[in-house]
Amino acid sequence: MLAETPEIYGAEHLLTRRAVSPAVAKKLLDRIEWWRQYTARNGDELNNNPSFGNKLGGLTTILEKSLGAVAKGGSMPLSAVYEYAEMVTEPGFVFMDTPGYDPVAVTGQVAGGCNVICFTTGRGSVSGFKPAPCIKIATNSEMYRHMEDDMDLNCGDIVTGEDTIEAAGRRIFEEVIAVASGKKTRSEEFEYGDNEFVPWQVGAVT
Repeated sequence: MLAETPEIYGAEHLLTRRAVSPAVAKKLLDRIEWWRQYTARNGDELNNNPSFGNKLGGLTTILEKSLGAVAKGGSMPLSAVYEYAEMVTEPGFVFMDTPGYDPVAVTGQVAGGCNVICFTTGRGSVSGFKPAPCIKIATNSEMYRHMEDDMDLNCGDIVTGEDTIEAAGRRIFEEVIAVASGKKTRSEEFEYGDNEFVPWQVGAVT
């Protein structure tokens, strides 16, 4: 399941063209339109610059961030779009409409039935997201070396050409199977995650 609707803004066409039906594509576009209205009502907008941390990481526009967010969804057909915390019933690749704020997004995903979280981080987030186990995936090797005790996997070598997306994807897949079979994540070992149950609050949460 992919989530965080504001994070895909501007690149939603890359998902709608993978939709299994026009109805699924329309539901995603309807959620994007809802977000335009939601942010406008609260004096905000979706078409904004990346955050300070994103800029330090090398992003220059929100579209660049959106392209990266959509890329995390792989290449499978999009079989369904769900509203926040809605129970997931469709197999395959699905999207859940959530804010981009990680604790709120993951809370909705877990409420919808997700039981393993794969969390990519370039800045070194140590969130644990109880009650689901959280596999933390470092997106750059420098951060991974500094925080190796807190990260489960390093995919930073893709950027330098020392690793491939396919090989890294295989490692992530095998880690998901291991964690689903009882292996503890680093967050579970350190008992992180008590503070990340954060339901969607009233007001502009993007």
